[in-house]
Amino acid sequence: MVKVGPLVKIGGTTSVQPDGSVYGIDSPYDQAKYIFEKFLGLLKEAGAEASDVVMIKCYATDMAFAPEVARAFTEKFYEVKPLFTMVGTTMLNRPTQLVEIELEAYIG
Repeated sequence: MVKVGPLVKIGGTTSVQPDGSVYGIDSPYDQAKYIFEKFLGLLKEAGAEASDVVMIKCYATDMAFAPEVARAFTEKFYEVKPLFTMVGTTMLNRPTQLVEIELEAYIG
């Protein structure tokens, strides 16, 4: 995460837990939900909140995951309605990682 003035950017984030294991293996919904919850904690550390989010980019290893990722997105950001882009990619760092997400927020 980088904060410059009112701008907060969180780079590509996956569902890797503090112990190094991947949360939600075989579930793009669980992985996305975990990442969004991680984002909310990081935003709080930066003095921001969900309502400050302006853009989210998601990379998924299969575009068939779109409905599940969208469900997790909607649960956390429905009221905010930031820009949301999902892109298919052939692979992420580990085969068990199905989703990687980036976020941008503007405080104010």
